[in-house]
Amino acid sequence: MSGKKGMPHYQQSFKEQIRKEYETGASLHGLQQKYGVSYWSVHCWCGKSEKVNMRQANPLPKGRPKTKPSTQEQIIKRLKMENELLRNFLSAVGRK
Repeated sequence: MSGKKGMPHYQQSFKEQIRKEYETGASLHGLQQKYGVSYWSVHCWCGKSEKVNMRQANPLPKGRPKTKPSTQEQIIKRLKMENELLRNFLSAVGRK
């Protein structure tokens, strides 16, 4: 009954049971102690909304947003810079 790196994996019915008890008024801390599950797990199971589920289904992109050069001048400038870097690298390595 474990997932990646030995983390416990709980059945969906178990999560639903805890969620129903939380909705009837049980505290997160009480549920955590009653079932022996981490507080964070109980918090995640009980606090999920449609907005959170949508974000998990389509995660946000990582890293900087990709920007495309808008003008031809910017493209030429970038290519000249890349050529200069390549020339410097090749001369440092000893190639022509």
